[in-house]
Amino acid sequence: MKYKISKFLPLKGFCLLSLWLLSACSHQTGLSLTSSKSNSGQIEKSTAATDWDNLFIRNAGWFGGDGLFAIPMDGAEFRPATAKTKTLFVFSDSVVADSIGETIQRKDFTMVHNCVAYLDGSEPDSSKFKFFINKDAKGNPTSLFVPTTPHAKPNEYYWLGDGFVNVEMDSTLYIFAYPVKDTIIPGSFFEFDQLGVNLIAIPKGSKPPYNDQRQLETPFFFPLEKWNKVTMGSGILVNTTWAGAPNPDGYLYIFGVGGTNNGLVVARVKPKEFEQFDHWEFANGSEWTKDYLQAKPVTRLASNELSMSPMADGRFVLAHQVSGIENDVALQISKSPAGPFFPLHKVWQCKEWESDLDYFSYNAKGFPHLSKPGELLIAYNVNSFDFWKDILKEPRLCRSRFFRVKL
Repeated sequence: MKYKISKFLPLKGFCLLSLWLLSACSHQTGLSLTSSKSNSGQIEKSTAATDWDNLFIRNAGWFGGDGLFAIPMDGAEFRPATAKTKTLFVFSDSVVADSIGETIQRKDFTMVHNCVAYLDGSEPDSSKFKFFINKDAKGNPTSLFVPTTPHAKPNEYYWLGDGFVNVEMDSTLYIFAYPVKDTIIPGSFFEFDQLGVNLIAIPKGSKPPYNDQRQLETPFFFPLEKWNKVTMGSGILVNTTWAGAPNPDGYLYIFGVGGTNNGLVVARVKPKEFEQFDHWEFANGSEWTKDYLQAKPVTRLASNELSMSPMADGRFVLAHQVSGIENDVALQISKSPAGPFFPLHKVWQCKEWESDLDYFSYNAKGFPHLSKPGELLIAYNVNSFDFWKDILKEPRLCRSRFFRVKL
């Protein structure tokens, strides 16, 4: 590969890394996250979820990837999963091989830009967890989703954002998708370019490779504060009765990140109007406006993948990586999906970098429907700035790590 740093790092992580480098140079009650630290260096409220870690440690097929989002296929985002729950996991850049040992050679694995997996039930049971890796006409692994919108061009590919099942739209599955192309940008640290924000719409009952999917281009890739553009789809809050929200207002809240210091942008729309982009409203600091160019960040230091979950007392909890790529995962409480937000609480220290200074952690988020009562299951991604070298000696490095935090 021609890249000096890992092309495996997803688009959102790349954008956050750029911002971070520049800034460095110039059910539940309220949280109480000021606990003392345990001997492991983590706060007492947080514990490693090794059962979920182990689900992603694999010896064949998919053995690493990022962009992890988990979507309950019944739309019940905030009801605890049961034995009948089916969860779709979506991934961006992923590596695939026939077999994986303690080391691996470059010729023995393939990278695809996106793929999916399904889990049946509520527990991290490997016997009920199945990946779908798309294959080309020659039987080689290839990306599952490829841009097919009117403005799509050859050699573009998708990285994926958050998604949800829209019960009010015939249980259509929607997934945000970001068209990307490899390119040389003069003066840029990176050799790729994001081209927009699209949506993939998949009818109820469709199976991979989702031949009956639709793809929609959206206007929601726009400049903010004369800085980098906002990318919507970083997280979705389905604040509805059918999603199990404790205090539903009937809106979908869609989050994006951009502007200075990783500003968090919030939009809302009714589920039945989700594809009517002129019906979307954006928070501008004092009211909701349909002019997305008037959007203003509601908080900062967010990550390009995150989650927002409702709490039983009427408040909301935002889970994210501090500044997207720092070695801390944080929670923030807010009075509404658009704020105001209380100061962040760091609830987990990502220690992977202690093994190698090239290792880094990014883009944490929570999984409410896979969490036990009184806690939130959270995962973050791990990668290396020297990916093509480090994966050979540690093939299973680039996978999500999980922990639980008590609420």
